[in-house]
Amino acid sequence: MPRVPLTWLADHVDLPAGLTAEQLAADLVRVGLEEEAIHAAAVTGPLVVGEVVERTPEPQKNGKTINWCRVDVGVEHNEPGGAPRGIVCGAHNFDVGDKVVVALPGAVLPGPFPITSRKTYGHVSDGMICSARELGLGEDHAGIIVLSTLGLDVPVGTDARELLGLGDEVLEINVTPDRGYAFSMRGVAREYAHSTGAAFTDRGLTTPEQREPVSGGVAVELDDDAPIHGVPGSDRFVAQVVRGVRANDPSPQWMQRRLTQAGMRPIGLAVDATNYVMLDLGQPLHAYDLAKVAEPIVVRRARAGERLLTLDGVDRALDPEDLLVTDSPEGARAARIIGLAGVMGGGDSEVGPDTVDVLVEAAHWDPVTVARTARRHKLSSEAAKRYERGVDPQLPRVAVARVVELLVEHGGGVPDAGTTDVDRTTEPPTITLPVDLPGRLVGVPYTADEVRDVLIQIGAEVSDAGEGALAVRVPSWRPDLVVPVDLVEEVARLRGYDAIPSTLPVAPAGRGLTDGQRTRRSVARALAEAGFVEVLTYPFVSTEQLDALALPADDDRRRAVRLVNPLAESHQFLRTNLLVTLLDAARRNVGRGQTDLAVFEIGLVTRPAPDAPAAPRLPGGVRPSDDDLAAIEAAVPPQPRRVAGVLAGAVEPAGWWGSGRRADHTDAIAAARRVAEVVGVDVVLSADSEHLPWHPGRCARITLADGTLVGHAGELHPNVVAAHGLPARAAAFELDLDVLLAAAPAEPTQAHPVSAFPLAKEDVALVVPATVPAADVLDAVRVGAAAGPAGDVVEDVRLFDVYVGDQVPDGTRSLAFSLRLRAADRTLTAQETAGVREAVVAEAQRRFGATLRA
Repeated sequence: MPRVPLTWLADHVDLPAGLTAEQLAADLVRVGLEEEAIHAAAVTGPLVVGEVVERTPEPQKNGKTINWCRVDVGVEHNEPGGAPRGIVCGAHNFDVGDKVVVALPGAVLPGPFPITSRKTYGHVSDGMICSARELGLGEDHAGIIVLSTLGLDVPVGTDARELLGLGDEVLEINVTPDRGYAFSMRGVAREYAHSTGAAFTDRGLTTPEQREPVSGGVAVELDDDAPIHGVPGSDRFVAQVVRGVRANDPSPQWMQRRLTQAGMRPIGLAVDATNYVMLDLGQPLHAYDLAKVAEPIVVRRARAGERLLTLDGVDRALDPEDLLVTDSPEGARAARIIGLAGVMGGGDSEVGPDTVDVLVEAAHWDPVTVARTARRHKLSSEAAKRYERGVDPQLPRVAVARVVELLVEHGGGVPDAGTTDVDRTTEPPTITLPVDLPGRLVGVPYTADEVRDVLIQIGAEVSDAGEGALAVRVPSWRPDLVVPVDLVEEVARLRGYDAIPSTLPVAPAGRGLTDGQRTRRSVARALAEAGFVEVLTYPFVSTEQLDALALPADDDRRRAVRLVNPLAESHQFLRTNLLVTLLDAARRNVGRGQTDLAVFEIGLVTRPAPDAPAAPRLPGGVRPSDDDLAAIEAAVPPQPRRVAGVLAGAVEPAGWWGSGRRADHTDAIAAARRVAEVVGVDVVLSADSEHLPWHPGRCARITLADGTLVGHAGELHPNVVAAHGLPARAAAFELDLDVLLAAAPAEPTQAHPVSAFPLAKEDVALVVPATVPAADVLDAVRVGAAAGPAGDVVEDVRLFDVYVGDQVPDGTRSLAFSLRLRAADRTLTAQETAGVREAVVAEAQRRFGATLRA
């Protein structure tokens, strides 16, 4: 975001004495420019002008020669008694009588680098004589600042912070995308004038001479044969040659200081001048080494297979939508690429150490073209930030003239008489605005004079359009103003948002949450009540995370959607299951000492189909057709909602009451069954020995009654546990919540009367083959009990004991069940409960050959 030094802003608008960055922020926020940050002064503490009164070179054993200096820093800052301060300095570009910049003990230079008195080279150095680089004024570290070389002659003891602008606060503001003109001192100053009424001087207006046609410059052709949405990539190109310029000399200190305050690094005169004018007026420019450019310069679209080495040293593959600046070496028209239009120049034509003749270019580029190119190449340059938000098409002549002036003044250049100005721009639009429209839309009774004054204030040309309407010709620097409501927004903004009355809207009546939303919340609440903690993980995963689950190479869960622009290059895929990210969260918690944990998550996964069609690539800026939308929808992979949980460590803590209990596969299965119970769906459990990441002998496959897969639960595979650094025997479950919700009964649950008759209990222990799942035996007990002579009087059945040992035959085990029986209309007799018991044994014997344990 733009940084605004107050001293620079004062070049465009009258600022009151003593204005602070905080007050400036308050003034700008009233017109919609919000404060991003206030950057404190670059240097704090005492920084003064000193005069060297004595310099004694002292060779050192390491071959280096230092200077032991006495520096007069003024009566207030000299040593007690008025003696000059002693300072050790390693630079040699100064002598006795020179005035220099001295940082005294207590000062803090950029870095931060605090200055103290310290013993060095056999002396106590009581301060530091500073270079431009040490003060953050540029990259020149060849020697210290000698004020006479800057044209400065001030008394010793003068505050150098104020002299060099190092005590200035800088305001950084946040600019919305529709107000690109505020990416310049010119634009910010205009908004400050709108807010406070301060006098504003527009330094970006063309002079009468600059509106006259010109000729004789370098040959330029605008040849865009594939405009986006019919809009040419460039409608103006201005260029001028400056010869004999010292292009790589350091720019003047005031310019370097301003660039540094604005967050840019000074490089050399030619580059600094273009950057300075861009920040000042809002028009990006580019400087070419004229010796490396061959006429004609042609602006065209890229061709398939073309590449460009940009100024940042990156070799880029170009897209046919990219707009290029090219030249014509050896007469081959448009054969060589010298720039990515509106984004960044090419490395082959940049200003270098041998540059003496400079071609200064300023153009007006299509915002859509620049925005797409910048995003395609992930190249958000300062120029692109401005072009994609809209730049004043009338600025190029003004900006080029200003750069040429700086190169002539500070680099000794001589401009060519001819100037290139290929101008295909059109006049700004004229909008018809009903005078009463702002009042009707905003709810404030703006008068016609108020509306007219605001529009004139923003730079528009206003005339009567008859019948209570105004013809408003918008200013060239406001491409965001295209329809009447845009002008209404300007009226509301500049007349003050605080003048708009606040009316609290009435909440419309609604039906509340859907059944699915209520059920999902109930599932989360049930798991939380069971001791689980809900977490939210990012859905981006890496191949290493999938490997940690030990998934086979042909597993469907390895077929994941790859992201084109991932947040991190290591996590390029969307998760295909919840456990892959939930286990990662569990690993982080265990690694931080939380070894006893139970976490769960409800979220979406992405499961691409192997035969899914590819999504069409559609042009931007136009509404897709119904067929296009259908093709996009067909290409979107299914994204089912799932619920998963991980348990590790102790679920019951140890204490005086006992040794506690570690989590195991039964806890994960119980949690999964609890989820199904809350949804209201009966599920079937069966053993599954081949579904990683679960243990082959302690994994339950969970399905609906019709066999539809719901999910899995059980103990995690030891290799998976080790890969995630979890406690041994960690368990997990994952269920497809969408499948459960689809199977949930649509009718409301019917309440049953509560029986007032007493409860009867029966326990039955059945000896069955060890290979028979306990769930199957439990089902047989339920069915048998319901078929007993007493009728369906079963209230609850629970497995409470599993025994394997000497008291049962080899290859079998004993499963003991507790039955709670109750009739709705009578007290059960002993004969009836015994009949239930006999029916249970009979059903189990019929199914599994079970016997009653003695």
